[in-house]
Amino acid sequence: MPQRTLVVALYACALAIVLPAAAQTAKQTPAVDPAAKWKAECSSCHMAYPPGFLPERSWRKLMTGLDKHFGENAGLDPVTTREITAYLTSNSAERSSDRRAGRFLGSLAADAVPLRITETPYFRRKHDAREISPEVWKRPKVGSPANCTACHSGAEKGDFSERSVKIPQ
Repeated sequence: MPQRTLVVALYACALAIVLPAAAQTAKQTPAVDPAAKWKAECSSCHMAYPPGFLPERSWRKLMTGLDKHFGENAGLDPVTTREITAYLTSNSAERSSDRRAGRFLGSLAADAVPLRITETPYFRRKHDAREISPEVWKRPKVGSPANCTACHSGAEKGDFSERSVKIPQ
């Protein structure tokens, strides 16, 4: 009987040490960086557009309609959707320190909810038909105004500088 009590006591001590350590390890599981998750999910189909190019209200609307994302089903699981939405809204035009974000936001009416960056007045001014012929958008290497990387080689890094623009022939 005393030996059995000793075994139970040792077992209880072991559990007292192991269980908190296991719980601590579970809590330390590194979270996936929201920016990395946004970039991985969105760029699997198109360039991951800078969050600062649209207001929070636009990102919220886009993220709630992923099952009908411009004619495609881009639906994500609820956790991923929440994480990416949080990333986009916390870096939206209202919250970004990027000067272009302010220009995009400033070009919009207070109640405007554009779903495409190309629908914003700022984008349209910068890509005016007098400077960029409508024929350019139809070129095979360009395809559409949404294909930023066709002309802006640094677009995926957030560089939309006019100095680095090269329009494909």
